[in-house]
Amino acid sequence: MQVELLEIRQHMAQFPPFEQLSDDLLDELASQVEVGYFQAETDIYHHGDAVEYLHYIRSGAIDLYRRNGDLYNRLSEGDIFGQFDLLRDQRVRFPARAIEDTLIYFIPLAAFQHLCEADDNFADFVEVERPRLESTVDQQRKGHEMLVTRVRKLATRAPVMVESGATVQEAAQRMGEHSASSVLVLAAPQTPDDSHAFTHEDGQLRRMIGILTDHDLRNRVLAKGRPTSTTVGELIDERPITIQSDESVYEAMLRMLRNNIHHLPVLYRRRPVGVLHLSDIVRHETNSSLYLVDNIFRQPNAEGLATMSRDVRAAFVRMVNEDDNSQMVGSSLSSIGRAFTRRLLELAEEELGPPPVPYCFMALGSMARNEQSIVTDQDNALVLDDSFDPEQHDAYFLTLAQRVSDGLAACGYSYCKGDVMATNARWRQPLHVWQQYFRDWIDDPSAERLLHSSIFFDLDSVYGDEAFAESLQDLVAERASQRPRFLAAMARNALNRTPPLGFFRTFVMEKDGEQNNTINLKRRGTAPLVDLIRVHALACGSRAQNSFDRLEDINKTRLLAGHSGERIRYALEFIAMVRIRHQVIDIQEEREPDNNIEPENVSDNERHNLKDAFQVLSNAQKFLKFRYPMPSQKR
Repeated sequence: MQVELLEIRQHMAQFPPFEQLSDDLLDELASQVEVGYFQAETDIYHHGDAVEYLHYIRSGAIDLYRRNGDLYNRLSEGDIFGQFDLLRDQRVRFPARAIEDTLIYFIPLAAFQHLCEADDNFADFVEVERPRLESTVDQQRKGHEMLVTRVRKLATRAPVMVESGATVQEAAQRMGEHSASSVLVLAAPQTPDDSHAFTHEDGQLRRMIGILTDHDLRNRVLAKGRPTSTTVGELIDERPITIQSDESVYEAMLRMLRNNIHHLPVLYRRRPVGVLHLSDIVRHETNSSLYLVDNIFRQPNAEGLATMSRDVRAAFVRMVNEDDNSQMVGSSLSSIGRAFTRRLLELAEEELGPPPVPYCFMALGSMARNEQSIVTDQDNALVLDDSFDPEQHDAYFLTLAQRVSDGLAACGYSYCKGDVMATNARWRQPLHVWQQYFRDWIDDPSAERLLHSSIFFDLDSVYGDEAFAESLQDLVAERASQRPRFLAAMARNALNRTPPLGFFRTFVMEKDGEQNNTINLKRRGTAPLVDLIRVHALACGSRAQNSFDRLEDINKTRLLAGHSGERIRYALEFIAMVRIRHQVIDIQEEREPDNNIEPENVSDNERHNLKDAFQVLSNAQKFLKFRYPMPSQKR
C-alpha cells in the first residue's frame, strides 16, 4: 500500500465509525478517498446543494448551521458530516463552513453505501441520531470495551526500527531520540518469497525478526558487561510474539499476560505499524486484572503470592459487577491462574537451579480452556524431554511439582481430589510416554481411559517448551477424528450428567446431603455442555481448547444442523453467567462461593431463561447419541 494511502487508513482507523472496520474494508475505503482543502472562513457547501460524499475531517474544524443561520453543531478532527443528507434526499440540510484551515477526506456515495451494507456497526452509527447512539454504545462498552476496541486505536505511534546489524549503542540512541522504550529489529528476508517480508519505506524488502526493549538493555547488556558494540541481532529472540492491528485490545492483553511480556509489536499484515505497551492498555482499561497479574510477577516468594487470594476474589467481583461476560471472566481468571503457576515455577527454578532436561508444565481442564471460575481446583501435568532419566532427573521434577502444587493450594487453588497433578508420577512423564497414553486412550477406550480423555484432552502449555504441548494437541486433533468407536464412547460418556429438567420442564433438585433443594450449575449445566462440545470438536479435528472457539470450528462443518451451534453457545453463556453471578453474591454476603443455586432465589426472568438453556442442553445430548452411534463389531 502506498505511503499516502497508509496514512489515510491509519488516521481514519482511530475514530468512529471506522475504528471497528476490518482491515480489508479500511484498505478498500482508503483507495477511494478524495482529499480537499478549505481555508478558514470558507463555505464547504450551501443549503440545498447536491451531496455526493460523506465528509471526514482530517484536520481543522467546521461549523454546521441551520437555515436561519443559528449554529447547529461544531465538528473537528475525526468527526464526519453529511451522512444524514446521504440517507435522506442527498441534498444539504445544514450548510457547512470551515472556521479554521481544514483538510477533509471525501468518501464517495458508492463507498458509503457499501460500508452500510458490509458493516452493521458502521450502519448503526450513521443511521442513528447521536444521543441515542451514545447511550447504546456507552451501555454496551461499560463491560466489553476491550472486546470491541481494536489494537490500532491504542498503538498510534510509528515504531522505532533498526537493522539487526546495528549496535546496542545505536539502538539506545534511537530509543532516546524518540522517547521510546523499545526498537523493532529488521533484517533482509531469508528468501525472495519470504512470507514474513514487507516493503520498507526505502522500498527494500525487510522482515521483523525481533524486539529490543529497555529491559533487555539493562539485563542483557549492562548487567552482563557486554560491550556497546554488541549488535542487536545477538540479543534478540527471533520468534517475536506479535498481534495484528485489527485484533481486540482484550486479545492483546491476554497475549501479554500469557507470555509475561510488556511490549507487543503491532502488525498490519506483515508491516510493523506500532508497539503496544502494557501501560497503554492500563491507561485504556484501569479496572482490569492487569494490575493483579503484574503484582503476581513482582512477588519475591511463595508467601507473598499466597497473600493475594483476596485480591483475586476482589478482581472477580469487579469484573462481574461491570457486566463482563463469561468469556472475559473465564479468560481473565485463567490468566491469573497461569500467572500464579508461572511465578511459582520461576521461584522454584531460582532455588533448585536450571532444569536438567527441557520440560513443559501443562494446565488441564478449565484453565487450559480459559474458562476458569472462582471455585476451582488444580489440574496439571509435566511433559519431559525424551532424554529424561528417572534415576537422575525425577527428584528435581518431583520437588518442582510439589513446590508448584503446594503454592497453588496456598493461593486458593485446592489440590485435585482425583490426584491429576504433576506430583503424581503417572502424570510426570517424557513426551513419548504421553503420546502412547493418548494413542491407547483413543484406540482402545475404557471407562477409565474415557475419564482421562475428558480431563487431559483440554490441555495447554503454561511454562517451558510449548512444542511438547502442541505435539499432544496435534495428536489428539488428527487421531480422534478418525476413530468412530472412540467418538461414540465419548458421546455416551458425555450423557452421564443430565440437565435438571423433569416432566413439564420443572427443575429437579440435588439430593446429595448438604445441597438439598439446590441445582449444581456446573455439574448439571456447564460441565455437560463442555463435554458435548468437546466430542463435536474432536470429531471435526479442532485444535481449539476454549469451548466457544471450538463451537466456531464446529459451526464451520455439518456436524450440527441449522442454528444448533448458536443455541448451544447461548445456553453455555447464560448458565455460566448465572453461576458466576451467584458466586459473586456468595462472596459479597461473606459465604464461601460454590456452584449451587436455589431456584426460589432466582428471578422469574432468570428462571425462565434457565429452563430454556437446560432444554437446549437436553436436546443437544439427545442429538449427540444419534450423531455418534457405536460401530458394529466385526466378527
